Amino acid sequence: MFRVDLNCDLGEGFGNYKIGNDEKILDYVTSVNIACGFHAGDPVVMERTVKMAVDKGVAIGAHPGYPDLMGFGRRNMNISLEEARAYMIYQIGALKSFVETYGGKLQHVKPHGALYNTAAKDYELARALAEAIYDVDKNLIFMGLANSEMIKAAKDIGLKVANEVFADRAYNNDGTLVSRKFKGAVIHDTEVCISRVLNMVKKGLVNAIDNTEVMLKANSICVHGDNEMAVEFTKNLNERLVENGIALRALKDII
Repeated sequence: MFRVDLNCDLGEGFGNYKIGNDEKILDYVTSVNIACGFHAGDPVVMERTVKMAVDKGVAIGAHPGYPDLMGFGRRNMNISLEEARAYMIYQIGALKSFVETYGGKLQHVKPHGALYNTAAKDYELARALAEAIYDVDKNLIFMGLANSEMIKAAKDIGLKVANEVFADRAYNNDGTLVSRKFKGAVIHDTEVCISRVLNMVKKGLVNAIDNTEVMLKANSICVHGDNEMAVEFTKNLNERLVENGIALRALKDII
């Protein structure tokens, strides 16, 4: 039987701003990536989100990003490797404390937004992130874009890795994600998204934006929780995966 993790980014509100429907989406995913206060989230939101995930038995990962609250972490920043390392340790440590306070155990780390996309192509940055994760806890799983430099760097460091694929994002023919700046970067048709996911999990293939086929490995599927249809889409995807003989399991039970 095929096995795959279904993950979602959560805890991305802050202060008086609420984003997504975190509590409901927790019913349909096996792992969550919780914002750590740099690109989104704040201590109160982090604690509340962690507690909900622990109560529902959903595996928890840290979702560190650039210190870019105004740009939601989607703007690239020219930072040193020393800064990248420190930013990672700081954010992972904060979330890890909340998780352990509520009797849980941090499962993985997934970089966010522009940090994720840059590290997917930049081996030195990816290695700095992997080293930071290893030094915090060598048993953490590094979740990164399938077949990217993040996966290579994490393996080189000695971390367990999870190849991530995206249900609603278009791919370039080199396996990277199409920038959100371009039309077609985000796919809104539910049936198209589900069909692509089934191909990625069962066949290890996805059609790129230029209609070429890209080979990839899918350990975890990312769904986005910050749109009005997120809960319904995640529920539908969960059900269709199971109907197609794909078992949903947290990363710790797969990797």
